[in-house]
Amino acid sequence: MNKNPLLNCDYEKGVCEILETPDAESSAEQLHGTKDKITIIYYTDPICSSCWGIEPQLRKLKLEYGNAVELDYRMGGLLPSWDIYNSGGISKPSDVAHHWEEVSPYYQMPIEGGVWITDPLNSSYPPSIAFKAAQMQDKKKAVVYLRVLREMVFLDKLNITKLEHLEKAAELSGLNVSQWKEDYESKAQIEFKKDLDLGRQLGVRGFPTLIFTKDDEILDILYGVKPYADFEHRIKKISADAKKEEYSLEPDQLFAIYPTLTTQEFAVLSNISFEKAFEKLQKLTEEDKVSRKKYKNGDLWIFNKN
Repeated sequence: MNKNPLLNCDYEKGVCEILETPDAESSAEQLHGTKDKITIIYYTDPICSSCWGIEPQLRKLKLEYGNAVELDYRMGGLLPSWDIYNSGGISKPSDVAHHWEEVSPYYQMPIEGGVWITDPLNSSYPPSIAFKAAQMQDKKKAVVYLRVLREMVFLDKLNITKLEHLEKAAELSGLNVSQWKEDYESKAQIEFKKDLDLGRQLGVRGFPTLIFTKDDEILDILYGVKPYADFEHRIKKISADAKKEEYSLEPDQLFAIYPTLTTQEFAVLSNISFEKAFEKLQKLTEEDKVSRKKYKNGDLWIFNKN
């Protein structure tokens, strides 16, 4: 097994685990699901490499079962601060760079670990609170916001604890930046603590953790990166009449929904192999329909809106 002790991320299990969890000072909120839908409480973290690895499955899930399933994004607090990790044989931020380089080919998702060398993050709390500020304003835009943050840190090697990057992500996500900043500096911190408290109550110890609920009752839990069939099986088990929606496999339609796609995401959404997806995407660049951003461990393809 290849296991990194730093953030306890194990790509063979497909999880990033919490080594220590903050004490909850107050009782966590009760579950509040969406009526007539399966609510999946999704515990994640902006710097969780396994959560980046599960993006293709989640994007497909939203297309096929968005009518039956609601994803409730929660922040888990993977890295409170390096002070907590400075004992017991735990190493230094630069070790994460090596781990990210290892996990990238395993998930077939591009990841560059250079940020941990050039400008290491001291915590995952600031981007987590920033996400909660976005979520308070608009849940759909908040998901876009989280995606922008992940592309910043995993691909562009940007330290997403810095306000300049957090604010830029708010702008790119179409949020009201002034409102976002006000919430980030105040109410969002309370919302983030609620997520931590609820996670502790639910026994969340790592990411991704997806808790399947209906009528505020926990019915199943998916822990770690799993094949798409595992998601579908759980949905059908909970709600046999959950209807699988058809969606267009045409590249322009997929990019209209998700303006940026990795090769693996395009492959999963198109129901084709990674190799075939790469060939198709290369052809689309030749036709000037998408642009290609090359990274050390893969590519990001961006829809051209002209």
